[in-house]
Amino acid sequence: MNATKRWIGLVVFIAVCLGAGSLGAIATTPEIDGWYRTLAKPTWNPPASVFGPVWTTLYVLMALAAWLVWKPAGFQAAAIPLTLFGGQLVLNVAWSWIFFGMHQPGWAFVEIVILWLAIAATTWAFFRRSTLAGWLLVPYLAWVSFAAVLNFTIWRLNVA
Repeated sequence: MNATKRWIGLVVFIAVCLGAGSLGAIATTPEIDGWYRTLAKPTWNPPASVFGPVWTTLYVLMALAAWLVWKPAGFQAAAIPLTLFGGQLVLNVAWSWIFFGMHQPGWAFVEIVILWLAIAATTWAFFRRSTLAGWLLVPYLAWVSFAAVLNFTIWRLNVA
C-alpha cells in the first residue's frame, strides 16, 4: 500500500469516527438544556462542557487505532477486528439516541452494557493486531465504564 493511500485511510477513519459522534450529537445536543437538565444527577456528574472535548479526543483515538489495524494489509486482512470496530461504533451512536433521543435511561443502560462488551472485544482484537492500537482504545473503554455507572445512577435517581 502506498503512502498516499495510507494517509487517505487515516482521513477516512477520522471522518467516520467524528461522523459517528455527530450523529450522536444530533440526539444529544437539543436535550442538554431541555430534558437532561430536568433529571436528578449525582454530585459527581461532570459539567456538560467536559463531554464534547472528551468525546472528540476519544473519537480521534478510536480512528487512529482502527487505522493502525487497517494500515498493514487493508480491510480484508483485518476483517474481524474492523467489523467489531464498526459494530461498537453503531452501538455508540445508538446509545445517544436511546438515552437522549428517546429519554430512556433504563434501556440506555442495557445498551451501554452491550456497548462496553463490544468495546472490550474490539480492544482485545486490536491488541492482537497492534499493541498501540489496543492501548489507544483503553481510554475509550475507561470512559464508557464511567459513563455506564453514570447512566445507571441517573436512571436509578429518576425512577418514579
